[in-house]
Amino acid sequence: MFGTESSLSMFLNTLTPKFYVALTGTSSLISGLILIFEWWYFRKYGTSFIEQVSVSHLRPLLGGVDTSSPSNTSASNGDADSSRQSVSECKVWRNPLNLFRGAEYNRYTWVTGREPLTYYDMNLSAQDHQTFFTCDSDHLRPADAIMQKAWRERNPQARITAAHEALDLEECATAYVLLAEEEATTIVEAEKLFKQALKVGEICYRRSQQLQHHGAQYEAQHRRDTNVLVYIKRRLAMCSRKLGRTREAVKMMRDLMKEFPLLSMFNIHENLLESLLELQNYADVQAVLAKYDDISLPKSATICYTAALLKARAVSDKFSPEAASRRGLSTAEMNAVEAIHRAVEFNPHVPKYLLEMKSLILPPEHILKRGDSEAIAYTFFHLQHWKRVEGALNLLHCTWEGTFRMIPYPLEKGHLFYPYPVCTETADRELLPMFHEVSVYPKKELPFFILFTAGLCSFTAMLALLTHQFPELMGVFAKAFLSTLFAPLNFIMEKVESILPSSLWHQLTRI
Repeated sequence: MFGTESSLSMFLNTLTPKFYVALTGTSSLISGLILIFEWWYFRKYGTSFIEQVSVSHLRPLLGGVDTSSPSNTSASNGDADSSRQSVSECKVWRNPLNLFRGAEYNRYTWVTGREPLTYYDMNLSAQDHQTFFTCDSDHLRPADAIMQKAWRERNPQARITAAHEALDLEECATAYVLLAEEEATTIVEAEKLFKQALKVGEICYRRSQQLQHHGAQYEAQHRRDTNVLVYIKRRLAMCSRKLGRTREAVKMMRDLMKEFPLLSMFNIHENLLESLLELQNYADVQAVLAKYDDISLPKSATICYTAALLKARAVSDKFSPEAASRRGLSTAEMNAVEAIHRAVEFNPHVPKYLLEMKSLILPPEHILKRGDSEAIAYTFFHLQHWKRVEGALNLLHCTWEGTFRMIPYPLEKGHLFYPYPVCTETADRELLPMFHEVSVYPKKELPFFILFTAGLCSFTAMLALLTHQFPELMGVFAKAFLSTLFAPLNFIMEKVESILPSSLWHQLTRI
């Protein structure tokens, strides 16, 4: 025993400062190479190499079972969505439930002093109005010529003045539309103006319908008059919904969808879904979803989260996370959880608004699908429907975060949908006002082994630098550290030597 201690002490005393410099430098280099490899592997495959090896190879040897692999039940749907994704990643869409500027947005400004709409958002609306409400033949009708200029005006008061000028010349549907949107200070006033616009719009529509095949000019007029008529009827239905006449609003929307089935750009079905949910007519909601929740059509938060709400409604009133963890999920509960995961993957910003973990603002006039702006627009109108279904928000709270453990990493990869766009944050900052904190897609945290390797590399690099600068002092510290490290072992050996007979200990040491 004493020979072992003396040889160890002699070995430590013979080590030179150069040895410690070489030792710390080598360990720093090795840990740095491991960190680089770990980071490269993480960026490419989304997991730590050491963690992957331990889970895939070591865990089965120790008797563990890997239960972390996600279900691929709907993977084929994701592939189909990905193949059909031909639109731009960050295309901005007109909000189908956008508010009225005069009766709602302006009233918010009067009360709070804040502007709820950004210039970028209003500029997009101006472009929409010019596309829907004007055509090349407007110069043939004086009122339409004035309105063509009015839609380009940036000053709201100038637009309103121009609309009144157009009405002084003749009855003009688009002039009534502008006044209903921007001058009316209540929904009741807006509805009256839209009803006047409807009378004029129907006359213009019937006239242009008879002449639509007489040339390109008449085709353009008919297209414009159709857009105006559909817009007016949709906004009248929204007025009825806001004034509490929900059944009347549903009938108007259904009639409009039957009369103009090809005009899907207005997304009237989303207005219809919201109104049916208000009536708690869940069977009709399911029927609408069956028609529009198709893999060949562009998805929306309204479609995905309404489908999740309906499936959650079947189990949420009796759902208990403790009971589910004991007995496992039933088939209906599994369907509800999968629907929530599907919705969260499509738009991951919605749950925090539905669970009131993040404050709401007025929705913008345009939204970015899968972005924060869409999440605000959806929650603004649908939060009450989730609250009405007992236990639905509790089920969402218990399950929504599990989505991020299922989605492949990096986040640009998709699971059930096409890859999540990386440009949503930039576009949302343009659409949402400055006083709102834009929600960013939740990021996966770095695996433990990458953080551990980074810390180890930094620590050994610091030791190597200190040993190079102060070799004598670091040598003393190293000897003291090693002596302290082996002190418990020496203590145990001394105890063993005192207990065992000297002859037996001598035979053991010889072995």
